[in-house]
Amino acid sequence: MVDILGIGNAIVDVVARADDTFLSRHDMHKGAMILVDAAQAQAIYAAMPPGQESSGGSAANTCAVAAGLGARVAYIGKVADDQLGTVFAHDIKAAGVAFPSSPLVGGAPTARCLILVTPDGQRTMNTFLGACVTLNEADVDEALVASAAVTYLEGYLFDPPAAQAAFYKAAAAAHAAGKQVALSLSDAFCVNRHRAAFRELVAGHVDILFANETEITSLYEENTFEAAAEATRRDVSLAALTRSEAGSLIVRGAETVEIAAAPATVVDTTGAGDAYAAGFLAAFTAGRTLDICGRLGSLAAAEVIGHYGARPEADLRNMLAAVR
Repeated sequence: MVDILGIGNAIVDVVARADDTFLSRHDMHKGAMILVDAAQAQAIYAAMPPGQESSGGSAANTCAVAAGLGARVAYIGKVADDQLGTVFAHDIKAAGVAFPSSPLVGGAPTARCLILVTPDGQRTMNTFLGACVTLNEADVDEALVASAAVTYLEGYLFDPPAAQAAFYKAAAAAHAAGKQVALSLSDAFCVNRHRAAFRELVAGHVDILFANETEITSLYEENTFEAAAEATRRDVSLAALTRSEAGSLIVRGAETVEIAAAPATVVDTTGAGDAYAAGFLAAFTAGRTLDICGRLGSLAAAEVIGHYGARPEADLRNMLAAVR
């Protein structure tokens, strides 16, 4: 049995410090995520200051943090049979996450995300998807999905049609087994590209939705967070909506739970939403109350934004003791 099964873009993160001048020189918009091709990725990588390389990707980060919190976790994602693919597989397994996916042979190289972190803690991401875009229905192990309490889908992966088909197959397998499906909207960039398709997926196939304020207002094309939260309440059984330093709002039916942001010194916001989802789902699959789910999510997010990189550095078991 698995508590959480993540399905997402298997990416090797390269995180480096940079100043605003570097961003301007390379025509980057602070805090944004853009897709780049192989040539652009190579040029940016060559120009970047020395960085830290580790397995990444939004859902993979969530899985690693959840495993650190004691959840039983597995992950499906596509890497190539190359050096970075080996790095990814080693890192995620070392984090305690089962990774049964077979590598792509003879195709695109393993994806990488080139992350520039400015002194204000904002991260600017340049992503080359590489082998990620080849993930399809054949990569979805229905038996593994059926064994998971929650199958967690990453919005970043939703771009290729083959990946969309994989999402629907996973959702169908989960619901056939009486299990739940969670989705992270990931980025307003994704929502703007696929709003209608996301609306259909959320309303018809998702039980638990994760989104930040910008993403949820974009999804429902509402001018206020409050209006978007009410729209969310009508579409899904449960939603956790984050608002950075303003905390988060959890809605389930007529129930509303407000969660304060955990105290933190912001060094690098990379992976904050991923860590929040990890804490929330680790508590949720353990049968905790919504208040505990939100508090553990906030504590996990506070830990990862206090240092560079999206994976935790502290012993996360202390967080479990804190929320208990």
